[in-house]
Amino acid sequence: MKQTGDMNMRKLQLQKWGGAAALYEALAYIIGIVGFIAVANMSEIADPVQKVTAVVENQTVLSVLHLIVYVVWGASLVVLTLALHERLRGNSSALARMATAFGLIWATLVIASGMIYNVGMETAVSLYAQNPEQAATVWLAIESVFNGLGGGVEVVGGIWVVLLSVAALRNGGLPRVFNYFGFLVGAAGLVTVVPALSEIGGMVFGLTQIVWFAWLGIVLLRVAEKETYVN
Repeated sequence: MKQTGDMNMRKLQLQKWGGAAALYEALAYIIGIVGFIAVANMSEIADPVQKVTAVVENQTVLSVLHLIVYVVWGASLVVLTLALHERLRGNSSALARMATAFGLIWATLVIASGMIYNVGMETAVSLYAQNPEQAATVWLAIESVFNGLGGGVEVVGGIWVVLLSVAALRNGGLPRVFNYFGFLVGAAGLVTVVPALSEIGGMVFGLTQIVWFAWLGIVLLRVAEKETYVN
C-alpha cells in the first residue's frame, strides 16, 4: 500500500515539474521575442558580411538568448513531454506514445540547433578578425543548418501539439477547449513547411504557443495540487 502511495506521489511530482516546465517554455518565448526583435534584431540584414558583423557585435547577447530559448528550453521540453506521457496514459495509448516520441525528437532538435548556433558563432567570430568574407561564408552555412534543425521550420512541434490534442480528447486528460486550441497551434506549426507560408505560420505558431504553454502549465499544476490534496 505504501509503495503504491509513493508511486502516486512521484507521478504527481512529475506533473508539477511538467507544469513548471510548461510555464518556462512560455516565458522563454517572450524572452526570445523581446531579445531577438528589440535587442539583437538581425532579420532585416541581407548582406552576409554585415550580418556576421552584427553577430560579432552582439555575440554575448545572442549566446545567452540561444542558451535560454533553445538549449534550456529543449531540456525543459523533455520534462514536459514525460509529464504529458504520464498524464495521457502513454503506457496504454499508442497515440500518446507517438506524441511522446515527437516531443523528445523536437527537444533534441531544439537543443542541437541552439548548441550549433553558439558553437558556430564562436567559429565565425574568430574568423572575422582575419577574413570577414570567409567568416560570412561560414556563417551562412551555420545559419542554414540552424534553420533546418529548428530555427525556421516548426513541423515537428506542430505534429507534437496535434498528436497531444487528439490523445487528450480521446482520454480526457486535458480540458476539451484547450485541446481544440491545440489544433490551431499545431496547424500553424505544420504550415511552416510551405515556403510561402513559413514566415506567417512561424509567427502564429510562436505567439499561440505562448498562450498554449502557459495554459498547459496552469492546468498541470492545478491538477497535481488537487490530486495531492485528495490523496
